[in-house]
Amino acid sequence: MTGHILQALSAREMERGPSQQTDSPQWKHWKLAEGEQGIVWLTFDKQDTSANVVSTEVLEELEAILEKLHLQPPKGLVIRSTKASGFCLGADIGEFRKLESRDEAAEKLARAHEVVNRLDNASYTTVAVIHGACLGGGLELALACNYRIAVPGAKLGFPEVKLGLHPGLGGTARLTRLIDPMEAMTLMLTGKTVPHQKAEKLGMVDQVVEERHVASAVAAAVAGDIDPAGHGLRGRVLSTRPARQLETRQMRSKAAEKAPPEHYPAPEALIRLWEEHGGDDEAMLRAEVDSFAELLMTDTSRNLVRVFFLQETMKGLTRTEAEPVNHIHVVGAGEMGADIAGWCAYNGLSVTLFDMEPEKVAAAVAKLADLCNRKHRTPAQRRDILDRLTPDFGNHGIEHADLVLEAVPEKVEIKQKVYEEAEARMKDSAILATNTSSIPLETLRDKLKDPGRLVGLHFFNPVAMMPLVEVVSHDKVKQAIVKRAMAFTGQIDRLPAPVTTAPGFLVNRVLTPYLVEAMVMLDEGIAAETIDREAEKFGMPVGPVELADQVGLDICLSVANMLRDRLDTPMPPPPAWLEEKVENGDLGKKTGKGLYHWKKGKAEKESKVADAPDDTIDRLLLPMLNACRACLREQVIESEDLADGAMIFGTGFAPFRGGPMAYARKWGSADIRQALEALANRYGDRFGPDPGWAEDESGRSSEQS
Repeated sequence: MTGHILQALSAREMERGPSQQTDSPQWKHWKLAEGEQGIVWLTFDKQDTSANVVSTEVLEELEAILEKLHLQPPKGLVIRSTKASGFCLGADIGEFRKLESRDEAAEKLARAHEVVNRLDNASYTTVAVIHGACLGGGLELALACNYRIAVPGAKLGFPEVKLGLHPGLGGTARLTRLIDPMEAMTLMLTGKTVPHQKAEKLGMVDQVVEERHVASAVAAAVAGDIDPAGHGLRGRVLSTRPARQLETRQMRSKAAEKAPPEHYPAPEALIRLWEEHGGDDEAMLRAEVDSFAELLMTDTSRNLVRVFFLQETMKGLTRTEAEPVNHIHVVGAGEMGADIAGWCAYNGLSVTLFDMEPEKVAAAVAKLADLCNRKHRTPAQRRDILDRLTPDFGNHGIEHADLVLEAVPEKVEIKQKVYEEAEARMKDSAILATNTSSIPLETLRDKLKDPGRLVGLHFFNPVAMMPLVEVVSHDKVKQAIVKRAMAFTGQIDRLPAPVTTAPGFLVNRVLTPYLVEAMVMLDEGIAAETIDREAEKFGMPVGPVELADQVGLDICLSVANMLRDRLDTPMPPPPAWLEEKVENGDLGKKTGKGLYHWKKGKAEKESKVADAPDDTIDRLLLPMLNACRACLREQVIESEDLADGAMIFGTGFAPFRGGPMAYARKWGSADIRQALEALANRYGDRFGPDPGWAEDESGRSSEQS
């Protein structure tokens, strides 16, 4: 809502604030204007970008501007952004990748600190006016100002931990000084953003005002008529050394549960910074530089930065010129259909949902209401979201939808019956999509009059948590349909992985050997907890046994049998006891009993179990890498980067390792091939190395020569 106002820096604000441009032509990213009452307005407008980020050039220009103001000090300086996206999204992460050593990083960061410290120590009053996103380095610029005024809709936070880092431009010292240090540390350790209301409550911003009142609030701040935020006596007590040492024990314990320090060193580094230097800003700022530089050179940070760019690449695939989808009709209100329909309504689309069983549609509406509650939507927002999901017991939405998606059981004849009815009634421009997880699209399209409009949109469970959607094409699909499907995934805040139709597509093809090997190990008498513990030690969010229960043993069994039938790769038959469990209805989490017993959504596990055999992680992991290599060789997916992105965002594959192919590159194709051959000699042909490893070795040798 504020975007069009901010493009011109607000007409009313310009009348009352800046009046005379004083910017120098060499400033590409900043504009300086003199306003009334001795107040200068400095607007951040990074050249040729839709969003502000803090780069070396941005800071160099800021330093020159601050030098100019030092020679002729104003009464007040206001910093704000003209970008509709917000104040600033953080540091220019691309610059991180260019740094080659810890010393180089520390030197560059120390130089940046000098600029921000100069802003902090200005002789005049400084005010940051914040709208939209104010994250990372952008928030650190704002924290260096005397006052922060937010416009409704602002979001503030430090997401650096998601890149294997902590704040590096003074945020660790300034935030723990400004607000309750426990709240400050929690924000930095979790990487969560806070909306303007909570930011004001915490003391991160001094006032929240509507855009039309910004200039008046600025004048009041410069005049000293606004009391600055502060954490008071409690903060001073919590910043004492004994209190810090006491609090950091609990911090370490909580942080280690979600981010084991051997895999994710940033939380421990941040805790240590505050434990040793909290309350001493100068010491903490100096230590922050060294700590940040050290983290930046870790494999964890390097890989997480890579994952960030993988995510940006996948987001870029959604930016097409295709017409947006405004109305989606979902056929089938089972677990996946209900969640897809709800997620689309949550993200602003009109949705009609059909199922022959009314109670399933009612359950879908209830699940959407629960999602709204978990996402802390206001009553008005909740009402609008629920109004967008329309139960459609007559299946009439087919005629009006831009996209008709079937999510019925994985049986070809059922799906083809849905298509037969839908194709005759759909708009000519509409997409026909299937959420199949395993059936080749060549089979599904067999009876369609226009197979070019059929595309796969394979979501992952739970839909609201898993960001990936496999966009599945086939040799008769129209490229305009694929592009529109890609754009649709962006509309609903999901990441597309473009794959070609093949057994299991990419994710299930790669994940199934991992799950099957876990079943083989169980059959050998290795405890489920032992298997899962080894996978979690490697960095998986959950082990394969627990994951199989979460996916559903019936689905795992079905996909495994399908892949065994359709692939040349050897795969062992499922143990008889697994088939018995499925026949008896012990399907895992959804039935409360599977490979584990489940209570209140959690698997019950024994705490003391035997140690795992030495080759356990190789047996689990190498089949995944082998299948991934096969998919690349067969061109199921275009590149190693997209394969890594799909596995990270579709399965949670240890992000700090950069994805399966990034991990394979670090290991080396020759070593992987040899390890697979050793396992094949010991356990059987299912471990036979894919020919792609040898091709990879040959290709890399040619490049080197």
